[in-house]
Amino acid sequence: MSNAAVLAPPRSSMLHQKLKQPPGLIGTITFIAVLAIGILYVGFQISNDLSSVVIDNIWPYLLLGMALFIALGFEFVNGFHDTAVAVATVIYTHSLEPRLAVVWSGVWNFVGVLTSSGAVAFSIVSLLPVELIQRSGSGPGFAMVFALLVAAIVWNLATWWLGLPSSSSHTLIGSIIGVGLANQLMDKHSGTSGVDWEQAIRIFKALLISPVVGFTVAALLLLLCKMLIKDKRLYEAPVGDAPPPLWIRGLLILTCTGVSFAHGSNDGQKGMGLIMLILIGTLPTAYALNHAVSARDVQNFVAISEQAAQVVYAHEDKSVIVTDARTDLTDYIRTRQYSARTMPALRDVILSTSQQAATYKEIKSVPANKQAGVRNDLYLIGEALHLLQKSNHVRFSRDEEAVLTRYRKSVDQTTKFIPTWVKVAVALALGLGTMVGWKRIVITVGEKIGKEKMTYAQGTSAQLVAMGTIFAADTFGLPVSTTHVLSSGVAGTMTANNGGLQFCTIRNIAMAWVLTLPASALLSASLFLLFRQFV
Repeated sequence: MSNAAVLAPPRSSMLHQKLKQPPGLIGTITFIAVLAIGILYVGFQISNDLSSVVIDNIWPYLLLGMALFIALGFEFVNGFHDTAVAVATVIYTHSLEPRLAVVWSGVWNFVGVLTSSGAVAFSIVSLLPVELIQRSGSGPGFAMVFALLVAAIVWNLATWWLGLPSSSSHTLIGSIIGVGLANQLMDKHSGTSGVDWEQAIRIFKALLISPVVGFTVAALLLLLCKMLIKDKRLYEAPVGDAPPPLWIRGLLILTCTGVSFAHGSNDGQKGMGLIMLILIGTLPTAYALNHAVSARDVQNFVAISEQAAQVVYAHEDKSVIVTDARTDLTDYIRTRQYSARTMPALRDVILSTSQQAATYKEIKSVPANKQAGVRNDLYLIGEALHLLQKSNHVRFSRDEEAVLTRYRKSVDQTTKFIPTWVKVAVALALGLGTMVGWKRIVITVGEKIGKEKMTYAQGTSAQLVAMGTIFAADTFGLPVSTTHVLSSGVAGTMTANNGGLQFCTIRNIAMAWVLTLPASALLSASLFLLFRQFV
């Protein structure tokens, strides 16, 4: 597959002339100003977070800077692919000028990132080996983060250069699996030394089903529109450089806005969880625990901890004596093998963290040298409860399940948080990536999937389905590929409209889809084994 074959330009048109136009002076100045303000804000917040941190040497700062640069580099390259897809339909239907479409999409991506819940971020992190998460500040932890991010960046850049709409989600999942398998080979442990396959399969299903949903539902939606909406203009391809009728143009811009917002809310989170691992590993005093948790929240945590301990006590073997609760609990999480020591160990760790919370009364009052330990204890509790509640090791009643679920939410409030400045940094990286690399993917989606020009109804149908699919995945905390959903939606509308598909392009996209997982896994595993020798 040659680069020239994929990127061969179509016949000359006014649209292509617009695509080649450099950004205007006002737009450039505005973007630089926004970027500068964002960088200053991020820098100020980091400085404020570190103001109370005492570090003897510069090494943690160097590691932090390097890791953040690579993590934001992944989001930058992510903008090449996924954010660019969101603007293809409005550009090729002449609903918005190319440069304006990119800026408009960037704004709503930014809003989507800022308002994201973080569920997808921690869903991604949960795929990683637990012991590497707990050792995120050690050599193996840094080797893990560097390997999976560098592998994802390399594969994304390769597919972007060929103009192929590859999935950043698919790439990142493959990279995580590669690291997990390499870690298992090195440590020769079972369970969490490798990959959480149950969680991986859950995410695979979302990544596999979402393109099928995009293709099928977009095709059906187009056919439904033809039955219900009789305005012939909706089913016509753009003529010349004229924009569509006002109401059609408004609909296309609205759906572009929805896809951009949904993309920011879902895809923007993929790097956030990894950035939090970096922050926790390098500067646990500032980022191990959520300092925004109020004193009242801590009181509630202490109260619900007592209830959770009582639930656990009701199911434990009273004759068992535990000497090292944390080791027993870690063994259960690693091996998934329940023993008589599991429940007493869990209760001991729950009561230990509850006593510390009652003593310090506020999260920010926990001594600096104890914050990482408290976080690890809370993480052990959360993972152990997750395993117990989804397994048949212990049968809890409905009321007991409700108590444990409330307790886990209280634990997550303390450990699963994302500072606003992290969201701002990710949003800026996504936006900057879109500004730099949007053209290649836009041309592929707009011209190389179908044999005929895209009609207004086709663009709207594909965008509506992509927006709905991504919002649904975001609700359930699942990562999906904006690229795959929207590209398959365009293909579905072309098929339903009897426009035909360019099978050369479809073949290349499918090949990239099939190769992404094994290629990124192999690359990240190789890099992890290499980095472990030096970090």
